[in-house]
Amino acid sequence: MTSSPSTSGFQSIDDVDRQARNGWILFLVLSAILLTATFIGAELYGRRSSISALAAQSQTDASLKVALMMAVLERPRALPLLLAEDQQVLNALSSNSATDIDILNRKLERLVTGTQAAVLYVIGTNGLAISSSNWREPISFIGNDYNFREYFNKALQKGTAEHFALGSVSNRPGLYISRRVGSAEAPLGVVVVKLEFDQLETDWRDARRPVYVTDEHGVVLVTSIPSWRFMTAQPVPQEDLAAIRASLQFGDAPLAQLPIMRPRIIDPGTSLVAAVLPGTGEAEYLRLFASVPTTPWRLEYLVPTEAPIASAVREMRLLSLAVLVPILAGAAFLLRRRQSAAMRIAVELSMREELERRVVARTEDLSRARDRLQAEISDHRDTESRLQVVQQELVQANRLAILGQVAAGVAHEINQPVATIRAYADNARVFLDREQAEPVKENLGAIAALTERIGSITEELKAFARKGRTEPEPVELRDVIDGAVVLLKSRFAGQLQALVIRPPPSGLQVLGNRVRLEQILINLFQNALEALEGREDAKVEISAVVTEDDVMVMVADNGPGIPPTILASLFTPFNTSKEKGLGLGLVISKDIVADYGGRIEVSSTDEGTCFTVHLVRAKP
Repeated sequence: MTSSPSTSGFQSIDDVDRQARNGWILFLVLSAILLTATFIGAELYGRRSSISALAAQSQTDASLKVALMMAVLERPRALPLLLAEDQQVLNALSSNSATDIDILNRKLERLVTGTQAAVLYVIGTNGLAISSSNWREPISFIGNDYNFREYFNKALQKGTAEHFALGSVSNRPGLYISRRVGSAEAPLGVVVVKLEFDQLETDWRDARRPVYVTDEHGVVLVTSIPSWRFMTAQPVPQEDLAAIRASLQFGDAPLAQLPIMRPRIIDPGTSLVAAVLPGTGEAEYLRLFASVPTTPWRLEYLVPTEAPIASAVREMRLLSLAVLVPILAGAAFLLRRRQSAAMRIAVELSMREELERRVVARTEDLSRARDRLQAEISDHRDTESRLQVVQQELVQANRLAILGQVAAGVAHEINQPVATIRAYADNARVFLDREQAEPVKENLGAIAALTERIGSITEELKAFARKGRTEPEPVELRDVIDGAVVLLKSRFAGQLQALVIRPPPSGLQVLGNRVRLEQILINLFQNALEALEGREDAKVEISAVVTEDDVMVMVADNGPGIPPTILASLFTPFNTSKEKGLGLGLVISKDIVADYGGRIEVSSTDEGTCFTVHLVRAKP
C-alpha cells in the first residue's frame, strides 16, 4: 500500500526514538552545567553578602570595645594630676622624713583601693621610689631604682608621660601614667599610677572572639589570648627591635610575630586573614581595626567567618534550588510531552490514511494542552520570583532592624551623660586656669559619677542582652526626677527655667530601676524642651498623682503638639519628626515601663502635649 501525500516527509518511529535519547542526554548535560553554575554563583554571592553583614556587625562590636577601654583608661589618668599638687606628696618629697613618708604610704594605700589602679607610688629625682601603695607587701616598690624607665625620665622632662611595660618588680604588664611634682626648673619627683587590664582581658575572653591592642610598633599589649602578649602584629625593623629589647620594656619576650597570615584587604580597616589560635587549627577570620583615642594604640578584632559564611552559602543554595528545580522539572515535563507527541504522531502517521483526520484532531488537542501547560509554568515562574524577592526583603529588613536598634540605642542612651561630662570637664579647665582647686575636685567627682553612670547603662544593656530585663526594686521617685534634671543641665543650659516641678511626696517609692526610670524622664523632658525651643512662654509641668496601687507621673508642655501622622505611630521605631532624631527614645521608654508593669499614655492638641507614665507603687 502506497503512502498518502499527507504522510510523506515525516520521520519514522526509529528516528523519533533516537532523537528522544539525544534530547535527554543534551537536557541532562545542560541541567548539570546550570546546577553547577548556580551553586558556584550562590556560593560567591552568599560569601560576599555574609562578609559584608559580618563586617558591619563586628565594626559596632569593635567600637563598643574601644569605648569600654577608654572608660577603663580615663579614671586612673586623673590620679597623678591630683597627687602632683597634693600637700602630703610635696611634704614627703621635700622633707624625706619617715613620718611624712609613712603618712603618704597610708594615703596611697587608701586611694588605690577605691580606683581601678594597680599601684600608686612616688619617685624622687634620683629615681628611687620613696612611697608606694603596696608598702606592706613583699614586692613593695619602695627603694627600687626607676632611672631606666621611660615614664620617669619623660615626666621629669615634659611634665607627664604614659608608657606600657612589664613591671620590673611585679613582673606584670601594665600602663604607667606619670606626672612631675614641682616645676621643670626645680622638680621634686614623679607620681606614678600603674593600670593593669586583667578585668578587661577577662571580659574580652568571655566573648570568645580574639581581641588585642597593639602599640605604634605593632607589639601586642592587651589581649584576650594570654599567649599572644608581647608578640607583634607585623614585622618590626631590626634597629627598632634591638632598641625595644635593650630598654627591657617587655622583659625578655622574644617579640615573635603573631600567627596571622595571608591578609586580603576588603576595605580600609577590614581584611580577611588566616590565623592559628591556641588549641585550634588554621581558620579564616575577619580582622577589623579601630584606633584607641588619646593613645597611639590600635585595637584589632578577629571574627570567625566559617559558620556565618557556611550558613549564608547554604541559604543561597537552597533558594537557588527552590527556583531552579521547578524550572528544570517543567522543562523535563515539556521535553517528555514533546517527545511523546512526536512518537504518537509517528505511530499515528504510520496508520492508514483513513485515520489521518483523527490524528490531526488529536494533535490539535495536544497543542492546546501544551499551550495551557506553558501558561501555567510561566505563572509558576512569576510566583516563585515574587516569593524569592519578598523572602529576601524580609530577611534583610529583619537584620537591619535588629542591628540598627541595638547600635543606635546604645548611642542614644549614653549621649546625655557624655555631654554632661564634657560640660564638667570644660568647667574644670576654667577653674584650673583660675587656680580654684575645690570646684575642680567637685567637677571631677561629678565626672567620675557620670562615668559610673555610663558603666551602669552599659551593664544594663548587657543584662538586657542576657535576660531581657532588670528585676524591679523600690526607687525613690523624687531622686529619679532630680537625676534626670541633672543630666539635662549641660544640654539645656538656660532653658531649664521652663521646668515647673511639683515634687512628689517625700518617701514615695515606685518599682523599677533608677537608671532605667531616669532614661524615661530624660527622653520626655528632652522632647518637651526641644518642642518649646525659642518660645518665650515655654513651660513644662512635671507632677505626680498617687493612687493605692500606682503612681502617675505627668509631663505636660504648652508646645505646638504632635502632628497626627506622627502621633498615630508614635511608639514605632525610627518614627520621628526631628531632623536629626533617631525615633528610638519613646520606643525604649515604652519598653522600660512595660518591663516594670506600667504603661505610657499620650494626649496632644494644638495647645500642648501631655505624657502620662503609669508606674507600680512600691508597698512600704
